[in-house]
Amino acid sequence: MRAHSDTPAASADFGPALGRAVRSARSDQALSISGLATSSGVSRAMIARIEGGDVQPTAALLARLSASLGLTLSELIARAESDGARLRRAAEQPVWTDPESGYSRRALSPSTGAAIELIEVTLPPGASVDYPTEAYRHITQQIWVMSGALRFREGADVHELRSGDCLQLGEPAHCAFENAGPSECRYIVALVKSAHPRR
Repeated sequence: MRAHSDTPAASADFGPALGRAVRSARSDQALSISGLATSSGVSRAMIARIEGGDVQPTAALLARLSASLGLTLSELIARAESDGARLRRAAEQPVWTDPESGYSRRALSPSTGAAIELIEVTLPPGASVDYPTEAYRHITQQIWVMSGALRFREGADVHELRSGDCLQLGEPAHCAFENAGPSECRYIVALVKSAHPRR
């Protein structure tokens, strides 16, 4: 499902809102830009540009920042448009698109801070998105493919998933979502945030 023009978070000004969310999360932890740069592996200059809304970060960069801030990627994106409502209608669900791969991520769950989160992802043909091991240390996650085919690399394991398949992720590992098929792949990610980091 692609973002529609009436979807608020699909607008061009989502970058600044996302930058403010990163800055707010960092400030909440009394963490300097240098400190976040050290823990995330993202340069100070890039973090400053993201926080200033001068650049649209990639999914990989956001995954590193969110992991270092103790947040899931969905939580970080939700902070950019958080209203605390228990109902999030379809037209209000924020959509964020990775400028590098075209990967599109729709936050289905209301931004109430609940332990469970649901995310709908659209992965274009030929697209690949990598996430570092750190992004999985705070979550337990399942992937359910709705349409298309998904090649999911989980450390040394490779899972070939088709429509209707559901995968429970194992121990934290470097992961990659790949679409080697001719059509877009749509899948749901269901995750629960853990109270303690997983090893």
